[in-house]
Amino acid sequence: MDAILHGDEALLRPLLARHPNLASRITLRHAERVVKMEDKPAQVMRHGQGTSMFSTIDAVKDGEAAAAVSCGNTGALMAVSMLRLRKLPGLNRPAIASLFPTPTPGKMNVMLDMGADVKADPGDLLQYAFMGASYARNGLSIARPRVGLLNVGTEEHKGRAELHEAHRLLGHSAEAGSFDYVGFVEGTDILSDRVDVIVTDGFTGNVALKAIEGTARLVGDLLKQSLTSTLMAKLGALLGRGALKRLQMRIDPRRVNGGVFLGLNGTVVKSHGSADATGVAAAIGLAYQLAQVRFLERLAARVASAEAAGQDAARVEADRQQAGPGTGGIPTE
Repeated sequence: MDAILHGDEALLRPLLARHPNLASRITLRHAERVVKMEDKPAQVMRHGQGTSMFSTIDAVKDGEAAAAVSCGNTGALMAVSMLRLRKLPGLNRPAIASLFPTPTPGKMNVMLDMGADVKADPGDLLQYAFMGASYARNGLSIARPRVGLLNVGTEEHKGRAELHEAHRLLGHSAEAGSFDYVGFVEGTDILSDRVDVIVTDGFTGNVALKAIEGTARLVGDLLKQSLTSTLMAKLGALLGRGALKRLQMRIDPRRVNGGVFLGLNGTVVKSHGSADATGVAAAIGLAYQLAQVRFLERLAARVASAEAAGQDAARVEADRQQAGPGTGGIPTE
């Protein structure tokens, strides 16, 4: 795998010189300016030309790169990506998808949206389901993903009106999207084996993401404190060193670092701004994997299918309402 590295050449060239084997596979693209974390997306869209972020996204737009990876300002990256790459035809809103560990070794769950847009109407949630299922199928090799809609409970009567409408849309459209719709799921299901794809709006998804990452760090810190609190605890930690190492790797958020921007004419992976070498490597590996399976082409086909399915579901619902009560409804399972 070869890469194009965008940034200040005077700073990056000495760093690459320390790794000659790696440097031979990297093309350095000079960019004098960078997008800062405090920069507002609208400001970056107007005045961001010449930054490493613009240069990186333009490399995807021009076909030089199969995918882009950035650790920068999330809002600015999404704004620049939408400006330069544009949305896929028929898509209302793009989404950010992230991966979460589960009790099954090697299995990851996909959740979206993680903060591309704080709101989502029922049609948006339907498109998220189609895109999330495509990601699970092509990126995680799950042939028939199970999709759940995040709610405050699994009961049919719970949640906002737009969630009930999305619930009907997903139930009607599951076959067209080649996924199994399991209905409403709760926060406890995000890390469970009950579901493969969790669909929600960006506000809820981002809060859940940060809460889970904070919990993982807290558990790690508390475990470390407990295992070093006494001499016997230290001895036990020494004896269980192998098992503890495996546990640490499974719950380490750095190893699943990388939110994918879904719904654009190009693959963009957003790494945490505070990611270390392990986290950045995970994000690059994810981008490479998606490029290898030609994910963008398959995702575009799914977005088109979601648009058609949404139109079909809307017609069925309109016919049901016009016919009046007692005529049945859209199946939800």
